[in-house]
Amino acid sequence: MRKILYAASNPVHLRNFHAPYIDRLAAEGDQVWTLCSGGYERPGVFRSIDLPLRKSMWAPINFISAFRLAALLRRERFDLLCVHTSLAAFFVRLALLLAGKGETKAVNVVHGYLFDERTPLPKRLPLLLAELLLRRVTDRVVVMNEGDRKLAEKHRLGAEVVFVPGAGVDFGRIGAADRGEARRKLGLREDALLLLYPAEFSKRKNQAFLIRAMALLPENVLLALPGEGACLASCRRLAEKLALSGRLRFPGYTADLSEWYAAADICVSAARHEGLPFNVMEGMYAMKPVVASRVAGHTDLVTDGVGGFLYGFGDAEEFADCVRTLSKDPELRQIMGEKNRKLAAAYARERVEDIFLAAETLEEIPIPAHG
Repeated sequence: MRKILYAASNPVHLRNFHAPYIDRLAAEGDQVWTLCSGGYERPGVFRSIDLPLRKSMWAPINFISAFRLAALLRRERFDLLCVHTSLAAFFVRLALLLAGKGETKAVNVVHGYLFDERTPLPKRLPLLLAELLLRRVTDRVVVMNEGDRKLAEKHRLGAEVVFVPGAGVDFGRIGAADRGEARRKLGLREDALLLLYPAEFSKRKNQAFLIRAMALLPENVLLALPGEGACLASCRRLAEKLALSGRLRFPGYTADLSEWYAAADICVSAARHEGLPFNVMEGMYAMKPVVASRVAGHTDLVTDGVGGFLYGFGDAEEFADCVRTLSKDPELRQIMGEKNRKLAAAYARERVEDIFLAAETLEEIPIPAHG
């Protein structure tokens, strides 16, 4: 039996992306602890730890939490720390550094580094230095896209760098809702062109960019932004300020997105940093073309002109041009959507689960099954 601490910044991340892996580890006899801000209780979890973390990297409470966690790590001496999300990954490994690594192994599962070679030096340097500081306690770095792989290997951010095809998506939750019926239920006109971007409201996900870009698009183009988060209120205010509220939908957190995917015409993303985003893969599986920012994670999933279009990050004119091109060509949308469905199948949980679990628990990576 291994004693494993499974950590992320918030319970939503653990619930939405990692619950099946936590369940499997517990079922296989490991003693699984969870750690996040607010705690995450779940059947099979031995103990849940509430570690207060603020999203501001340099907030004093985060460093206080790291010192408190160091005391727990010295006392409990876990076999494995499996850390997710940038904030938790930094402060949990910092706590391990403070506690003394001993026999504890640490795996950092990267869901998109918050910096790359294009990041301005004043922001990039402290984030890179933080990773360089913690590489001495990082036994394995697990990455999900080529950009992060190159970054981790170039700077040797762990003793070992392992590439995986994402955390595995449960495509069964997309369902098979009828487009017309879904639109009626959601109160959408049949002639509207619906853009869909389900994501946490944050600066990283950059919903504000899409709201501003809507001013460049025809009146029949609507934008749905399911989700909650710190930037939701400011995005609502921005929509009102730009007199775009009538063309936007803010459904809040939506556990079942089947109707939204059925009703959508195009799935979009404006993120600056990604790992291998579930919302893009789900949109692809739902047979939708994708218009996404040209950043790591997106470029691994979308080939420009094949399954959709990529635009320069922050370039509203290019984004609007991509949407206008697809809006005028239903046949192109269908062709791209069909191609995306086939490509997305490679990221299904049943194809990825064994690979991902082995990667994040320091096991040997199994050879993926074909077919």
